[in-house]
Amino acid sequence: MRKLAWFAAAFSLAVFLAVYLLPEQILVPAGAVCALAALTGLLLRGKARLRMLLVCFGLAAGLCWTGAYSGIVRAPALQLADTETQVEAVVADWPQENHYSTSVLAEIWTEKGGTVKTLLYLSGEGADDLRPGDRLTITASFRMADTMAGEETDYYYAKGILLMGSCEEWTVERPERVPVKYWPAMVSRVLKDSVARAFRDSAAPLVTALITGDKTQLPDGVYSALRRSGLAHVIAVSGLHVSFLAGLITTLLGRRRRLSAVVGICLLFFFAAVAGNTPSVQRAAFMQAMLLIAPLADRENDPPTALSTVLMVLLVVNPYAAASVSLQLSFAAVAGIFLFTGPLCEKWGRKLPRKPKSFWIKLGCRTARVVIDSVATTLGAIVFTTPLMTLYFDSISLISPLANLLALWAVSLAFLGGLAVAVLGVFLPALAGLLAWVAALPVWYLQWVSAALAGLPFASVSVHSIYLILCMALTYGLIALWVLWRGPKGRVVVPVCLSTSTLCGALILQTAALTGGSLTVSVLDVGQGLSVALYSKGQTALIDCGGYDAGNTAADHFQSMGLSHIDLVILTHYHDDHAAGIPQLLERMDVGLLVLPDVEPDSALRAEIQKAAQAAGVETLLVTDGATAQLGEVELTIYPPLGSGDSNEEGLSVLGSAGDFDFLVTGDMDTTVEGRLVKYGNLPDTELLVVGHHGSRYAASEELLQAIQPELAVISVGYNTYGHPAEETLGRLARYGCDIYRTDWSGTVTITAE
Repeated sequence: MRKLAWFAAAFSLAVFLAVYLLPEQILVPAGAVCALAALTGLLLRGKARLRMLLVCFGLAAGLCWTGAYSGIVRAPALQLADTETQVEAVVADWPQENHYSTSVLAEIWTEKGGTVKTLLYLSGEGADDLRPGDRLTITASFRMADTMAGEETDYYYAKGILLMGSCEEWTVERPERVPVKYWPAMVSRVLKDSVARAFRDSAAPLVTALITGDKTQLPDGVYSALRRSGLAHVIAVSGLHVSFLAGLITTLLGRRRRLSAVVGICLLFFFAAVAGNTPSVQRAAFMQAMLLIAPLADRENDPPTALSTVLMVLLVVNPYAAASVSLQLSFAAVAGIFLFTGPLCEKWGRKLPRKPKSFWIKLGCRTARVVIDSVATTLGAIVFTTPLMTLYFDSISLISPLANLLALWAVSLAFLGGLAVAVLGVFLPALAGLLAWVAALPVWYLQWVSAALAGLPFASVSVHSIYLILCMALTYGLIALWVLWRGPKGRVVVPVCLSTSTLCGALILQTAALTGGSLTVSVLDVGQGLSVALYSKGQTALIDCGGYDAGNTAADHFQSMGLSHIDLVILTHYHDDHAAGIPQLLERMDVGLLVLPDVEPDSALRAEIQKAAQAAGVETLLVTDGATAQLGEVELTIYPPLGSGDSNEEGLSVLGSAGDFDFLVTGDMDTTVEGRLVKYGNLPDTELLVVGHHGSRYAASEELLQAIQPELAVISVGYNTYGHPAEETLGRLARYGCDIYRTDWSGTVTITAE
C-alpha cells in the first residue's frame, strides 16, 4: 500500500508546485526531466530504488498532467473568452440573486461536443425561475474566470469554473425529466425547502448549512460567532458530517459488511453531490469509501496511503483544486489528526484505570475518554490548519479547543436530527414540524455556545503583530522538537507551558503597544470603505464603519486585543461605505457614545442606525454646530457639516491632536468643502491625513495640502470601478512630500505617535 502513497504524494506535490510556482510553459519539459531522473534510481538497490522510481515518475506525471490539462481542458474556454457569441448551455445549479443580476452555474456546449463550466450573470426577468437541467440558448459576452475584484486568482478555477459570461437575452427549454446528473441539486433544494418549513427562522439557516453546506442564508452574526470561536468548520460539510452519516448507515444495516459498504459508498457520494461536491466533502467521501472497502479486500486501511491517494484523485480531476482553501484546510486537518491524535489519546489514556469495577468509575472513564478524544482530535486538527488560517484569514481562534470540546457532541445531534427532519418533512411535513422542536435544541445550543465564546476577550486574534508571529514560530519550533526528541515518555507539559506563557506575553505586549500610548491610529482594511480605529491611554474610538463586512472587521480588531467596549463612535455621513457596518458593530460591541451628523432626516440608513443604537441602549449625539471630545490624551474636534446638497458634502470631519501629533479625517469631502474647512477650521500642520473619498480626484486638494502640510497620507480603498485612487491625487500627495500608504496594498495601516 505504501508504494501507492509514494507515487501519489509525489504527484500531488508536483501539481502544487505547478499551480503555485512553476510557469505553465515549462511544466511538460520539467516532467520529462523528472522522468529521465528516474533512470538514476536504477543505480540504487532495494527499497531505495523503488522509492526513487515512484517519486520521480509521480513528479513527472503530476507536472505533465497539469501542463496537459491546461492545453486540453482550458482550450475550449480560451476560444470563447473575449468574444460575444451565441451558445447552447445547460443550467447546472439553482440561480442566486445578486445586487444587479442573477448568477447561475451552467455548462456551455462547445463546437467539439465538450462542455465548459461557466458562471453566467443574467439580467432581466425569468432568471430566478431557472432550475438545474434547463437548456438555454444565450448570447453572452465571455471572459476567463481568472480574476476577482480586479486581481488574478485561481478561486474559480479551483471550483472547476473556467469562464464567466454576461447575458441579457436567452431562451429556455425545460426537459420533461431532469437529467440524472442534476438530481443531487434537485434533492438539495427539496431538503432546504423542507428545513425552511419545519424549523423556526432562528434555527433553519444553521440546519441548512449543516446538512447541505449552503451558508447564503446564515445571518452575519451567527457566521461571525462560529468563525471567531473556531467552529466555522462545522458548516463546511466534510469528514465530520460524512463520518456521522457513515456511522448511521452502519448502525442501521448492522453487521452486513458488504451491504453496508455498497449502500454506504453510494449514499456517501450522493450526499457529497448534494453538498455541492466541494473538495472537503469529496475528500471525506473518498476516504470513508476506502475505509469501508479495505476489510472486504482483506487490506488494512493505511491513513497515509488513503490521504495521498484521495488527494491525487481530486487533483487528477482538476489540478487547480490545489488552490482551493477548503481542500488545503481539509487535508491539513486530517494529516494533523493522523500524526498527533493517536499518540495523544494513547498517552493520556494510560492514566485511566484499565479495568474499573464500580459503575461510577466506569462512567467516569468513558466520559474522560470522550473528552480525551475530543481534545486530542481538536489539537491534531489545528496543528497544520492554524498556519493556513493565519495565511488566508489573518486570524487565529484561541478559544477553538474549548469550543470544539463543548460543541462537537451537539454538532452530531444537530446534523443527524436536522437531516432526519428534512427527509421526513418531504413526506410528512406536519410530523416533521413537531420533531423539529426537539431537533432544534442542539442547534440553539450551538448558536449560544459560539456566541458566548466568541464574545470572550482574545477569543480570536489578528496576526499582524511581530509578537504573535514570533510566538507562532516558537510554538511550532517546540512542536518539532517534541516530535523529534520526545523519547519513550514524551512529556508534553514543558512545550505546552512555554507556548502558553509566550502567547500570553505576546498578547499583553501587542495590546499595550496599541492602546497604552498617547495615540495610535489604525486605518482598517475594509475594502472600498473607511473605518479608523483610535487608541489613547486605554480609551478607544472609531471613526466611520463602512466597506466590506466593516462591522465584523472593526469588532474583530478591538476584540482581538481583549477589548469589548468602544468609548466613542463617530460617523461622517450616511453612505454604505462609511456607515453600513454600524448595526453589526453594535450587536458585538458595547459603545459609549454614537456621534452622527444631523442631516438627511429621510435617509433609510440613518433610520436603521438610530434604531440599532436605541435597541442596544447606546447614547446618540446629533451634531449640527460641531463638538469636542477627550479620548485619553487626544483632543478630538468634530467639525459640523460645511456643505449642502449631497451626503458627501454634508458630512462631519474630525481633527485629532495628541501633543505634537495631529491627524485629520475628512470623510468624502470634495474640493469645495475642503476649502471651507481650511477657511473656518483653524487647521494645524498635520502629521497624518486620512485621504478623503478613497483618493478621489476631488479630494486632498491643493488648498488643503498647502494648509496642513501632511507628512503621512493613508488611503482606505479597495477594488472599485471609480478610478480610486486617482493619479492626480497621488501626484499631489507626492509633490507635498507625503509618505503614501494604501489599505488595498498594505492591509490595515497602523501609525503610533511617538
